[in-house]
Amino acid sequence: MDFDFSDEQEQLRDAVRKWVDKAYSFDERRSVVAAGGFSASAYQAMAELGLCGLYVQDAYGGMNMGPTEGMVAMEELGRGMVLEPLAHTWMCTAVLQAFAPEDLKTEWLPRLAGGEALLVLAHHEKGTRYDLHKCQATATQVGGAWQVTGHKSLVPAGDHAHGFLVPAIANGQQALLLVPRSAATNTAHAYLAQDGSRMSELHLTNAAAQLISLDGLAALQLAVDVGATSLCAEAVGLMEKTLAVTVEYLNTRKQFGVAIASFQALRHRVADMKMQLELGRSMSYYATLKLNASAEERSLAVSRAKYQIGRSTRHVGQEAVQLHGGIGVTDEYIVSHCFKRLTQIELSLGDSLHHLGQVSTQMQETAGVFA
Repeated sequence: MDFDFSDEQEQLRDAVRKWVDKAYSFDERRSVVAAGGFSASAYQAMAELGLCGLYVQDAYGGMNMGPTEGMVAMEELGRGMVLEPLAHTWMCTAVLQAFAPEDLKTEWLPRLAGGEALLVLAHHEKGTRYDLHKCQATATQVGGAWQVTGHKSLVPAGDHAHGFLVPAIANGQQALLLVPRSAATNTAHAYLAQDGSRMSELHLTNAAAQLISLDGLAALQLAVDVGATSLCAEAVGLMEKTLAVTVEYLNTRKQFGVAIASFQALRHRVADMKMQLELGRSMSYYATLKLNASAEERSLAVSRAKYQIGRSTRHVGQEAVQLHGGIGVTDEYIVSHCFKRLTQIELSLGDSLHHLGQVSTQMQETAGVFA
């Protein structure tokens, strides 16, 4: 199988990398965190690069690209630990294109592609533990219009988003609805996550909503699979950055008159970090290639990849801190921020134990190896 990237994909990688190096340095990222964890100008810059409309069909003003281009872009954004929730834009555009009625597509997709609007998925509820089947929010139809009542937590940039994709129980089954921000009861309770990104609580009380699909579980699973695949690619880029910073430090730091990179024990640990990076990269490629497969095959591939990414990010992050020593946990140095972001990726959209459970549940007697 040919894993070489096309010229267009390499050009996309180069454009995103140049933007990250120029406009999203570590110091700039710290400024974004200090300002609240979200930069509207940075998000608009990504829209101008075409990233917001990467998955959107050209009929709606998008780039009409696919998962491979998304993976390439997200790897580069991972190197810069970009805080703005671009993955949620891709999740929402994928769901709208696959499930929404035409009027919703026409209303939202061009605005999403151009960066004029931001939609995020709001599905977390207390006590759900990553189980997409659990949902306490409710949706009712009053005079032909939908209303949603519920409380969602950990909503990315919720006080900056223009709307939310919200799962809710309607007529005994889980539906997926779009709630404009103007209809939300309260989105003002915002806070920083451990990696510096902006989160918010979403309170809905009879909030006006537009129905995306009554088959909400299928739509929600697609959103989570697209998001988890994006996180895997982001983790690969961030692990590369973390490894490069660690190697540079080992080549600079001296002990007993020589660079500590010459110590064999430390070289072995760096080799283990590189191995975990490449294991994670291969599984990220695997999930990306399966993103357009059937729903069952896609979700299984994503769980396999997310499990390996969780193991890899934990190993690379912990080793980077250990090899740096005390400086590795200081706020002024980049490695501590890399470790926090890697940790949050591992816990987002299903942690390693959750996805291991998903894989084991679907495992057959042959483990899928033999026919």
